[in-house]
Amino acid sequence: MLTLQHAGKRFGPRILFLEANWLIRNDEKTALVGANGTGKSTLMKILAGLETLDYGSLEKTRGISIGYLPQEGLELAGRTVFEECLTVFDELHEMELEIEQLAGQLADLNHKSVEYESAAERYSLLQDRFHALDGYALDAQVGSVLTGLGFGKEDWTRQTDEFSGGWQMRIALAKLLLAKPNLLLLDEPTNHLDLETRNWLEDYLRNYPFGYILISHDRYFLDVTIDRTVEIWNKRLTIYQGNYTKYLKQKDERREQLMAAYSNQRERIEHLEAFISRFRYQATKARQVQSRVKELEKIERIEVPEEEPVIHFKFPQPPPSGRIVAEAQDLAKSYGPKRVFEGGRFTIERGDRVALVGVNGAGKSTLIKLLTGDEAPTAGSIRLGHNVIAEYFAQDQYKVLDPDARMLDDINRAARRVPEVELRSLLGCFLFSGNDVFKPLGVLSGGERNRFALARILVSPANFLLLDEPTNHLDMRAKDVLLEALANYSGTVVFVSHDRYFIDRLATRVFEIENGAVTAHEGNYEDYLRRKAALATPVPAEAPAPQYEKPASNGTIVIEGGFEEFDGATSSVAPRARRLNPIKQKQMLDRCAFLEEEIPRIESAIAHTDEQLGVYVSAAETQRLTKLAEELRAQLAALTAEWEELAAQLESQTT
Repeated sequence: MLTLQHAGKRFGPRILFLEANWLIRNDEKTALVGANGTGKSTLMKILAGLETLDYGSLEKTRGISIGYLPQEGLELAGRTVFEECLTVFDELHEMELEIEQLAGQLADLNHKSVEYESAAERYSLLQDRFHALDGYALDAQVGSVLTGLGFGKEDWTRQTDEFSGGWQMRIALAKLLLAKPNLLLLDEPTNHLDLETRNWLEDYLRNYPFGYILISHDRYFLDVTIDRTVEIWNKRLTIYQGNYTKYLKQKDERREQLMAAYSNQRERIEHLEAFISRFRYQATKARQVQSRVKELEKIERIEVPEEEPVIHFKFPQPPPSGRIVAEAQDLAKSYGPKRVFEGGRFTIERGDRVALVGVNGAGKSTLIKLLTGDEAPTAGSIRLGHNVIAEYFAQDQYKVLDPDARMLDDINRAARRVPEVELRSLLGCFLFSGNDVFKPLGVLSGGERNRFALARILVSPANFLLLDEPTNHLDMRAKDVLLEALANYSGTVVFVSHDRYFIDRLATRVFEIENGAVTAHEGNYEDYLRRKAALATPVPAEAPAPQYEKPASNGTIVIEGGFEEFDGATSSVAPRARRLNPIKQKQMLDRCAFLEEEIPRIESAIAHTDEQLGVYVSAAETQRLTKLAEELRAQLAALTAEWEELAAQLESQTT
């Protein structure tokens, strides 16, 4: 479809890439990756025809359609959301109008005339094409895509200029997906999407009938949507087969090969230079010297670009809190007639890393503000435990920064016992390098100030961090630094993020906020999705309604109200089972008794491990205890699921 040959591009005096060769096929699903400033977005614009090459050529197959989504800057106005999306079908609407006109002509023309035969042939051709393009279901297509991208039906009739920039980008993305160009070029398409919408977009792209090229800082999103990775590195384009994870492995292998070749070449060059230097003025060696001079001139020097340093930042560990960090009883929150929560109960314990998930507007940020005390509940209570010191990172955290303070001075004041060289390394990781660190905060953009505000929290953390979208405006390198720091953090974290990889690696619990209730799930996002899938599985009509229960420490059943608490895998009640033979039933009863003793023991072990995590000894010990706690929680979830299944089967024998 597209071919780059010996392509090159400059940005002022700086060369972005040279000698780039890339054949883009019609079914290629590719990620374009590289460090910041290497020219990824510029290359996308070149492929879209918005910028030109300085060297080489770009050839396109005749008739190819290309759709391009920039990172930002699109503004739509003058139509409703639904009408704006329908504009991508203007050709189909014209085709439909012509079909109607031809139908009228066919009714009036003589069936035996040449005109009738010509009109009938044209009518048949248009009908077939209209049907092949699914022209009779345009409204359904638009509705499906808008719903998938998070627009409620009440939004469809709103004017596009009523929406913020992020939602306008969603409308532009919807138009591209509906147009189905032969090649989609998407520059950071997930920037303005929540987690549920990203999941929908992943499924849509996996089934997309043509090719696409993505730029994204969302590692999980790339892993599940692409099968080829193209990297801009060392001013060259390098093509890797496989998704992002496979690319990272292949890149390490290729760099090792490059370094080995570079080392061998340096040895040869040094050997040649030493020979030339030694025998340059000896007439008897003139021929050999000239031979080696020519060889030296012909060598194409291998360039090894400077690698970005890997930053490993550790939190200054905070003082430990009590075991109970936050507890809610009969919690309710409303804004006028709009109910957000009602009658909720939940507990957050020391060492928990709670991910809040739910659609936009479900109440994730509201729950964080209730925990910080920035907002008061409408009814009920939410209280923090003993010695809990909370710190809040808001989506608009930059608004509370002193605009006149210089960046380095401000973070120095916030830091506790962190050397300035480490602070500058940390700021560099968050894309502030060189003289940037001496800028007043007031001259930074909103995204830059938010990045700085997050770095500022890392150097002086409280023991209860409440982070609302901390991964916004961060590239993969900065996300990795943040993830590693939080993984080694001994305090408690409640966070909202739309980065699936970040949630999976960090979360030990997931709170789903939906329809005014919060359901707590043990484990990471993958575990949460499995339980959601189990809940969505239809239960046969003759089966009793499922009860979401957990075994208490004394072996009794506790059914939580309001906010539903799931400590393990969700039970699902099976259809009425056949009678078990007495031996099998006895085995199941014995196993149930064992589990009722084992589950409290593991709960105690988890509590003991959490207490140990509250006292910082070393990073290695914290990692060991964190891993142990995760293993115990996974074991607890598995045993609880087994107990629930056995209990359900045994109960079915008595009904």
